[in-house]
Amino acid sequence: MKKLLRIKKKSVGNFGCINSFHSFAPLKKCMDQRERILTKAHELYFRYGIRTVTMDEIAGQCGISKKTIYQFFEDKDALVSCVMDAIINKTESGCIMDQQKSDNAVHEIFLALDMVQKMFATMNPTVLFDVQKHHPKAFERLEKHKSDFFFSVIKKNIEKGKEEGLYRPEINSDILAKLRLETAFLPFNQELFPKGRYSIAVIEQEMTEHFIYGMATTKGQKLIQKYKLERTKILYP
Repeated sequence: MKKLLRIKKKSVGNFGCINSFHSFAPLKKCMDQRERILTKAHELYFRYGIRTVTMDEIAGQCGISKKTIYQFFEDKDALVSCVMDAIINKTESGCIMDQQKSDNAVHEIFLALDMVQKMFATMNPTVLFDVQKHHPKAFERLEKHKSDFFFSVIKKNIEKGKEEGLYRPEINSDILAKLRLETAFLPFNQELFPKGRYSIAVIEQEMTEHFIYGMATTKGQKLIQKYKLERTKILYP
């Protein structure tokens, strides 16, 4: 009987708990490994484009074998989808944070512009084309994110701006939100904006300012000028 008790006691984890931190150690290691692969893939895709980056190159940059990547991701399509999901989740969190900490609707747009420009600063313009052409599942996810989440965020901002007297009251929030939505990925159009001649971040800034000026009242225009001046002082001190 004593022998059986000793065997039972030995089978449990630390502190008398089967699910002790030692039990979770291998799981944490796997999660860390997966996160490293995702982070490196994201970095390489944004720098060089998705199509040109191979699984071998990602494995080499991570210091692991290609076989290890396939333990976490079935194929390149699955890896691209997970990278896109991570970007979508980060973007959604950023938008929600901007809504919460903004002083008004105009301020919210400038906060969003800061976030987008940081993302686009190191982004190869071929990324969106690569996703659309070679990874339809990931592109479908992006399109759904755009039509559902982004549409809601933009429309809410327009309604908020009208209530605050910063946007013209007669504008149609639904139409303007859809217009903004359809131009969101325009900076990635290589026929209109060839790589090397235009900066995606600069294009996005010009389009955003054009859009917000078109909606703004006199009161709103004054705030636009204020936030533009503040951004200029930060970017060019």
